[in-house]
Amino acid sequence: MNPVTPVAAPGPGPSVAAVPDSPPPHSGESSQPRELAQLWVLAARQIGAICGDPRIVVLAAVQPIVMLLLFTQIFGRMANPALFPPGVTYTDYLVPALLITTGIGSAQAAGVGLVRDSESGIVQRFRFLPVRPLYVLLARSSGDICRVAIQLAALLVCARVGLGFSPAGGLVGLVGAFLLSLLVCWSMIWIFLALAAWLRSVEVLGSIGFFVMSPLMFASSAFIPVEALPGWVRVVATVNPLTYAVDASRNLALDWDLGNSLLGALLSSAGLITVMCLLALRGFKRPPNESRGSFSLLRLARRAPANKKT
Repeated sequence: MNPVTPVAAPGPGPSVAAVPDSPPPHSGESSQPRELAQLWVLAARQIGAICGDPRIVVLAAVQPIVMLLLFTQIFGRMANPALFPPGVTYTDYLVPALLITTGIGSAQAAGVGLVRDSESGIVQRFRFLPVRPLYVLLARSSGDICRVAIQLAALLVCARVGLGFSPAGGLVGLVGAFLLSLLVCWSMIWIFLALAAWLRSVEVLGSIGFFVMSPLMFASSAFIPVEALPGWVRVVATVNPLTYAVDASRNLALDWDLGNSLLGALLSSAGLITVMCLLALRGFKRPPNESRGSFSLLRLARRAPANKKT
């Protein structure tokens, strides 16, 4: 039992009311388990909000299936077979790339969710609790990476059952491509968490997200080989980190030579996660009402008295 400390009760009399002493806020022996418990509770909240809603699960599973059917049944018929290696169909070429690009929509949803939490006051409540800001962001990303896992699993099942997707890499190659795709999608989630922490606007985030992710997705080797792209787009695709990720996923699934694609994908993903995590933390720690617009109004308000004096 916790020790009891007498506290004077309000009123004229000498009576006292006994309340339990709270444990010290920073006890060295139990701080780490407590922090892990906080992270687990926050992550369970995010995962439960996504996986516990059947509508979200169904819509998340349907989205990559629609993209798969759209590209294979429409654009696949227009693809030139001479552009692809012998014996490789457009479905075999496309599915490993869709494992990477599918997470873009969920990555943007992570940023929108963080802005919504800020607008609803949930983030403001966390500021008054002994919770590390990093844990709030990690929990936010954990829920969205679960959504990505559902999408990737639905994509592979549909490709295998509906389109006969059977890559040469077998189960080992598919598992490797699946895990790599989760890592790459997690790095993209951190991009939008950083944008959301600084912009704090759903409308601005959606507009910037389109301009950020569309060039990364289409100026890459995701849908056609880099050699078939126009000259200036080919230059962009060569240095595009998404190209390394797509090539590594494709090489793992189809049992091709990995070359430096896997190393490039791992290094670029790790670098993005590190940099964007630091940026997201810095933006997340700013005061709740701090924004570019409020700064401008504050400057005008401060200049007004000075102008009157002059």
